[in-house]
Amino acid sequence: MPNITLLIRLARLAFFSALVFTFYSAVIPPQHAIQLVPWDKAEHFIAFYALTGLAVAAFPKRNLFVIAALLSGFGALIEYVQGLPSVHRDRDFWDWVADTLAIAAALSPMLLVWWRREARTAQGLSD
Repeated sequence: MPNITLLIRLARLAFFSALVFTFYSAVIPPQHAIQLVPWDKAEHFIAFYALTGLAVAAFPKRNLFVIAALLSGFGALIEYVQGLPSVHRDRDFWDWVADTLAIAAALSPMLLVWWRREARTAQGLSD
């Protein structure tokens, strides 16, 4: 069985690689970016859903709300940078909404598991 420290390091490498790739893809000319699906909002959702999963794996002790806030802020940063004249991309509030909805969708099952455990503990039940 692999060492958990090694797995966390690999998860962090994957997360930061995906983070850089996402930012790079967001600021290069659109015709040079990899297109996963034909709808821009779906691409944002897929990217931030994956980033969220990687972030949770990479930082298992970090509060999920902190992860959500930081990733949502990253999505907002991307939109800000895309609006700069030198980038030649369009700033779109709805792209940030798609990013944030993806973060919430990825974290929802984890929060439900946490809530269930907390409720069972409060009732004196064991897992």
